[in-house]
This record gives sequence, structure tokens and C-alpha cells, in this order.
Amino acid sequence: MPLQGRLSAEHMCQLVMVSRRGFYRSLRQREPREEETEVRSLIQQIALEHRRRYGYRRITAELQRRGVQIGRKKVARMMRDDNLLAIQPKRFVVTTNSKHKLEVFLNLASRMKVTGINQLWVADITYVRLKGEFVYLAVILDGFSRKVVGWALDQTMTSRHLTVVALERAVAERKPPIGLVHHSDRGFQYASPDYVAMLEKYGMVASMSRPANPYDNASCESFMKTLKREELYANRYRDLEDLRANVEEFIEKYYNRQRLHSALGYQSPVEFEQQSTSRTLDSRSAAMVYFENDVNGERDFSELSGEGDSIAVPFPRPQPLLGDTEE
Repeated sequence: MPLQGRLSAEHMCQLVMVSRRGFYRSLRQREPREEETEVRSLIQQIALEHRRRYGYRRITAELQRRGVQIGRKKVARMMRDDNLLAIQPKRFVVTTNSKHKLEVFLNLASRMKVTGINQLWVADITYVRLKGEFVYLAVILDGFSRKVVGWALDQTMTSRHLTVVALERAVAERKPPIGLVHHSDRGFQYASPDYVAMLEKYGMVASMSRPANPYDNASCESFMKTLKREELYANRYRDLEDLRANVEEFIEKYYNRQRLHSALGYQSPVEFEQQSTSRTLDSRSAAMVYFENDVNGERDFSELSGEGDSIAVPFPRPQPLLGDTEE
């Protein structure tokens, strides 16, 4: 029996008239409380590291990455008790104007089987409210890893500069192969002759969502929601330059490199790309199912793929649609 000073635990229990069984039971009950206190402290640390951007799901995933085995319900309860639940989103304002007479293109993104980076890029625009004005943000994401590969801020949404700068940054960053599919909504910024000419210059194939169907552009919509909830709505900005500096830090240092993404198995986009590269995925290979012909009333499905080839087969240029007619 170990001694406590000069007294054994058994002798001390006799002095205070407590059974040894009761004494050791109280020690076992104290251990879970101490362990919970340590977990609460770690949750608070993670929440502060991510500036309260993480909800209980990502907090749970981060705890498990650090070797703490705990369930989501328990994390949610602890965060609720400590007032650490993530900031809730606000409603969005629609910025897409597809009522124009410019050419629009077939939706190729919904027909693709993306297997690596630089096969599908997804683009979108949103607005940001400053003190005395609205400014606009254009972003381009890689459809495979959800990484932001290009972005630009401008004071007007109609400016050619906004979307073109985002595209040029993405090209300079990634240097994609010919045949990459560029998907967007049917807004006039992406249907304009200048922007379509830029896509052709870089060997990209234009793809556009169906009318009033945001699900075709879901990955970019999801990023915009995350950006607004976790950065824009949580801070105030002095001017455009202050906003630009904060958006750059959020995208380049936090979202791309640190933030765990549920669609990527709770990995960051950069981490997901690195692991995909280590699995030797060919970034040029992609597959698209399309209707080739209709024989005897039966549709013939064919697959256009670059998988296994030394050079990926280029995508055919889709025929543009007029107005908002469904493809």
C-alpha cells in the first residue's frame, strides 16, 4: 500500500471513516471530469485558432486528427455550453443576370467524371458590402479539390477586368492543359465575347449551368457561403484594400491550406491535392458521358476519356445555345 507522507491510504480512510472502496471509486469518478476539462480546453483552442469558423463537425474531425476519440454529439454539447458554436450564415442576394442575348453553352460539368486536378474549373461572382459601396468578388475553384485557384476584387460587377483577372491568375497559378472544362452560370460576365475569347485562347471548353439551377454550380456556391459566414460577415473593413488583404489571407493561407473540407474527407484542399498526387493520378485524364446517337429508339452512351492514354483526348467544342433554352 503506497504511503501518503507517513500515512498509508488505508490508515487515512480509517481516520476519516471512509471505506477504501469508496475512496478509490471517488478517484475513478474524478478522472473523467479532468479528462473532459482537457477536451474542453482543446476545443476552445481549436475554435480560437480558426476564429470561431468551425462548427462541431469540423471541431470533432480536428480532435480526431489530434488523437482524441470523441463523438460529435458530445462536442456539440460542450461547444453549446461554452458558447462556441460557429457564426450562423445570413441570406444571400442573387447577383446573376442571365437575361441577355449572348450565346450560352451546354452543361458539360454534370456529365463529367472528374478524376484529378485541372480537369474542371468552376467560376462564380458574389458581392461584398463595404461602408459606402458594394464591391464584387470573382473566384475560380478546381472542381476536384475545391481549391481556389484564381480570384479578383473590383468595384463594379460589369467590369471586364473582374472575371478576366481571376481567370488569368488561375492560369498563371495552375498552367492547365488544353481541354479543361470551365463551368459557370449564364451571367453576362461569363457569356461575353471577351471572356469566351479568353477561354479559347487558353484552350478551355465553356460549360454553363441550366437556368435557375444553382446545384450545377454547387461547389462554388458552397465556397461563397463559407467565405461570407466565416470571414465577411464576421468582420468590418475600412476600404477595398483592407478587404482585399483579408480576403487574400482567408483564401491563400486559411481556406486552401488549413480549413478541413467535409467533401474531401475532412482534409484541406492542398492536403487533398498532395495525397492525390502521391497516388499518381493523371491530372489530364477525365471522362464525360454523352449521347452519341439514337439507334432504333435506344440511346447509345459513349465515354470520352483520356485515362490510360499518353495524351488526353481533347473535348469537342460544344455548340452554343441561344438565350435560355434548356439543352
